[in-house]
Amino acid sequence: MTEVSDRAAEVRARRVPGVEARAGKFPGPSLIPALNAIQARLGWLPREELEELSRETARPLYEIEGLVSFYPHFRTEPPAKVALHVCHDLPCFLRDGEARLAELRARYGEDAEVELVEVSCLGRCDTAPAVAVNERPAPVGDVDALVAGARAGEVGTSPASERAEPWPNDPYPAGSGVAERYATLRALLAGDLDAGTIVQTLKDSGLRGMGGAGFPTGQKWELVRGTQPGEVKYAICNADESEPGTFKDRQILATQPHLVLEGLLLGMAVVGAEQGWVFIRHEYGPEEHVLRAEIDALRAAGVVGPDACGSGRRLDVEVFVSPGGYILGEETALLECMEGHRGEPRNKPPFPGNYGLHGRPTLMNSVETFADVPVIVRRGARWWADQGAGESVGWKFFAVSGHVERPDVYCVPMGTTVRELIELAGGVSGGRAVGAVQPGGASSNFIGPDKLDMPLDFGTAVENGTMLGSGAMVVLAEGTDLLAASTNVLRFFRNESCGKCVPCRVGSTKAHSILRDVVEAGSELDEDQRSHILRLEEAMRKTSICGLGQVALGPVVSVLGLNKGGAAAREQPRPDGAADQPDR
Repeated sequence: MTEVSDRAAEVRARRVPGVEARAGKFPGPSLIPALNAIQARLGWLPREELEELSRETARPLYEIEGLVSFYPHFRTEPPAKVALHVCHDLPCFLRDGEARLAELRARYGEDAEVELVEVSCLGRCDTAPAVAVNERPAPVGDVDALVAGARAGEVGTSPASERAEPWPNDPYPAGSGVAERYATLRALLAGDLDAGTIVQTLKDSGLRGMGGAGFPTGQKWELVRGTQPGEVKYAICNADESEPGTFKDRQILATQPHLVLEGLLLGMAVVGAEQGWVFIRHEYGPEEHVLRAEIDALRAAGVVGPDACGSGRRLDVEVFVSPGGYILGEETALLECMEGHRGEPRNKPPFPGNYGLHGRPTLMNSVETFADVPVIVRRGARWWADQGAGESVGWKFFAVSGHVERPDVYCVPMGTTVRELIELAGGVSGGRAVGAVQPGGASSNFIGPDKLDMPLDFGTAVENGTMLGSGAMVVLAEGTDLLAASTNVLRFFRNESCGKCVPCRVGSTKAHSILRDVVEAGSELDEDQRSHILRLEEAMRKTSICGLGQVALGPVVSVLGLNKGGAAAREQPRPDGAADQPDR
């Protein structure tokens, strides 16, 4: 406790703009893991348990209640015997989700043992419409069997995805284990590789953050490494992808936990961090089990611990389970959560590389970014660059969903065109033509069928009025009501707003109210309504604190442009926050 108190005192002495109200106020440790544990044990958070936690930790009850009220995963009432959660976001909406939801309401809406709740994206867009029964994810066709199992007190477990052959970014042979893997980490810790060389290799490779923002990875590592030598530093893998249509990181965690962890451990060793975390969304229970099993194997083999790989250096990795909320994809909201606060974004600067977790320099990257590091260091920057198509570099994972025959995760050369990726996914379902595409997830602007030959890369996406975003391509067939689809996207952002800033909180609510009325009436926006939406979009884009508010109305405005025959009514905003799941 002395160490925690000293750290808290130091943080208070080093307060910076944007965190004055919280930094050091409640010196930690975070109570969120304890709250997660109580709910896992009892199914909810009884008042007496919260009071006991308050006494044991000498933390005020109002602080604990403030946390519980903010995070959607926490329950303050006993759950029903069957918790049936049904996703209502765009990929599920496009695959008759509303009709399936209506059927479930008719079947279970009056059932006293079933709590049916519409929820935001469950990260299972490849099996849309997606549901979860007592937190077990499943396609909607499995609901009746799972509800029957839940009534009997057992829903079973859902296995994580498996893959027989390694993805193209995996330098290790199929079937290899800990002893054969982690070769790059071992070489670095043995002194056969130099940290500066690794940073330069990443810079030369052109690897950019694959979580959305696209910041050069080598430059980020160099910045954190260059902070005060000997200072305590941390590293975090952000595995909290929660944007509709985004499920590639889930697949990577399930099939490449060794690459994600080796990339994270390499980052820790390079920048001088001893402690790292994988911050994972709570809906990814099967993938969390895979990750924990791999970490246990690393500890047993001595790859991590107080004497990592016999180097005398401490490298330790833990899993931090998110208590829910899309906003936690924003890097500073994630840090607030890990410090035990409500997950509200901080003002920037400072950035986490200088002032991150507990005020310390913190390296933060996405799942896919860390997973790409081992092969780049092992095979070289030139090899990585040669894997791209045309002028692009490297491989890119895309989650493809919506109106396609084979929704799934695809690893393709960066620079693959929209048309080629759709064809890889079996084409538009039912042999229909493409009506529109969101190439980078819910926060990216829609593009029309005239953009199908657009190479999927950071620069070309921006040139075409959209962005690569979270690597989630959602395909809409010709004839789809694009205004209804974009209104569905806006509802997600409205629901997931943390409420901290007025433009996002009020603007998204007002805009959704206007659009919902128009869609439900089956009419079109009149000029006054259109002008109102455009003014709201501009205000939110220019004045919201983080990327969620900055891009929330972008998809709607892009649809208004498409309906008028243009590529986009507004240029794609350049967010640095939650809405594009930035590379943290």
